Amino acid sequence: MAAKKRPLIGISVGDPGGIGPEITAKALALEEIYTICRPLVVSDFDLMKDAVRIANVQLELNRVSRPAEGRYEFGCIDVLDMDNVDMSKLVHKKVIAENGKACFEYIKKVIDLAMAGEIDATVTGPIHKEALNAAGFHYAGHTEIYSDLTNTEDYAMMLADGDFRIIHVSTHIALREACDRVKKDRILKVIHLIRDALDRLGIENPVIAVAGLNPHAGEGGLFGDEEIKEIIPAIEAAKSEGINVLGPLPSDTIFSKARSGEYDAVVAMYHDQGHVAMKTAGFVYDGEGNWSAISGVNVTLGLPIIRASVDHGVAFGKAGEGRANPQSMIQAIRMAVQLSDVG
Repeated sequence: MAAKKRPLIGISVGDPGGIGPEITAKALALEEIYTICRPLVVSDFDLMKDAVRIANVQLELNRVSRPAEGRYEFGCIDVLDMDNVDMSKLVHKKVIAENGKACFEYIKKVIDLAMAGEIDATVTGPIHKEALNAAGFHYAGHTEIYSDLTNTEDYAMMLADGDFRIIHVSTHIALREACDRVKKDRILKVIHLIRDALDRLGIENPVIAVAGLNPHAGEGGLFGDEEIKEIIPAIEAAKSEGINVLGPLPSDTIFSKARSGEYDAVVAMYHDQGHVAMKTAGFVYDGEGNWSAISGVNVTLGLPIIRASVDHGVAFGKAGEGRANPQSMIQAIRMAVQLSDVG
């Protein structure tokens, strides 16, 4: 891939007290990343200097004030220095309002750069929602920040681990409210969003499976009527548009079939229905405090810009120790490149 064709990816590292900075350093220690993109880290220069030490990687740092100043060469991390963390007061593993403020400013900066066309896509590191709210930014998570700052109303969260993909009708709301949001128009919109994403990923005539809300997908109305009143009408409307969509299917088997490759994506009705399936498949825990695999990417669909993210939290239990797994960050960068129109 020619250097001028490599997409420029802005990476916000997340909460300074979590594992985001160190997994960013570990990901950018891979030469492969520089063959597919030009990564720009939006963080604090001194924070990333410390992250390189924690990650135990041999990398230079290049401080920049705008994307055009980056070198984008393997062996050197270009850091757009936000200069908002007092390193003498930095504490890992704790919820701190100052860290919440810093991570919000990183996010806002990458969004602003993408909206202005100065970068081609964004990748986000893990944030702590409590720290974010303690700093006065009252959002449920990244998805809501992006929708607000880009003035986007119709969006949805997609989780992906290779060819295993799940999109959600709702995410960060109470389960009781999530059931109320299972409506025909919303389901149809989510089907459209995932179909568009699969098209961008180069999948021809993708097969989209829709999960039921209730046990056994309602069992013909015995266990609830949302399938009959809302989900089936949405599926029929999608079929009338020529979309290859199936369902509603019981959620206790739909994800196993998707994992085997029978479907290109699954529409889940609420947060945990999709997240439990994805993280059971992609996360491997050894029972001694270590994750030998943290596989999966979070993508916000429907935005005017590209956003891919790690599919895990700040991992305060290991932050600052150098043992955090960068697998999801690496996958998020790859996904951002795939979705980018550049290259």
